[in-house]
Amino acid sequence: MSTPQNWTGLEQKIAATVKLAKRPVAVAFLDSTPAGIEKFVGTEPSGCSFWRLAAAGQSFYTVPENHFNCAVGAYTHNIKLSPEREKETEQTLQMMFDLGYVKPEEVPQIPRLRQAPVAIAYAPLGEATFAPDAVLFACQPSAAMLLKEAAERAGVGSGAPALGRPTCMALPAALQHGSILSLGCAGNRVYTGLGEDEMYIVLRGPDVAAVADALGVITSANNALTEYAKGRRSELATI
Repeated sequence: MSTPQNWTGLEQKIAATVKLAKRPVAVAFLDSTPAGIEKFVGTEPSGCSFWRLAAAGQSFYTVPENHFNCAVGAYTHNIKLSPEREKETEQTLQMMFDLGYVKPEEVPQIPRLRQAPVAIAYAPLGEATFAPDAVLFACQPSAAMLLKEAAERAGVGSGAPALGRPTCMALPAALQHGSILSLGCAGNRVYTGLGEDEMYIVLRGPDVAAVADALGVITSANNALTEYAKGRRSELATI
């Protein structure tokens, strides 16, 4: 079991190198309810809404019923809905099909958790009292670039292209393949407040330390290449 100090140090190390407007969010998919962390009380419209709460400083866990308001998020998290809510899923998907937002044949290709969690824990990375399975970074593309390059240098990159909708599929995709970039979807941007100039990169929890270590070399290299490019532009650009 990791200690809070481990994750505090890693968050500070990454934040000292990469500009982050929001705190990184630790997420753990659990086979039992965790001790020492409060159960979420209330309602939210989507699973990704919990990311917003954790980025703002809250630590808590949810149970499957807390995710019933989001048919798509329940699907990517392999959460079985009640019969009544399954009808809502069909209606939601049909609306998306009718709008041309997604094609029916695309649904089976959406990454999902391999098994349904009993509970899902959320916390700001530096305050996590649990070992996260995934860590979400909401950041500008320049920061996502550095994190992605660090993940590749650390040997934990997925090699996958940036994902689109639904944003929540980035979590199971990262668990299965390694670091994942996500452009964010319309619903996620509403539910989380993700800025128009922001996107996500998701790392597997066990990979965060290696990525943090690789950031030093990657940042130094990018700074040097930026100055090199500035010089070439100054010397060679005629317009």
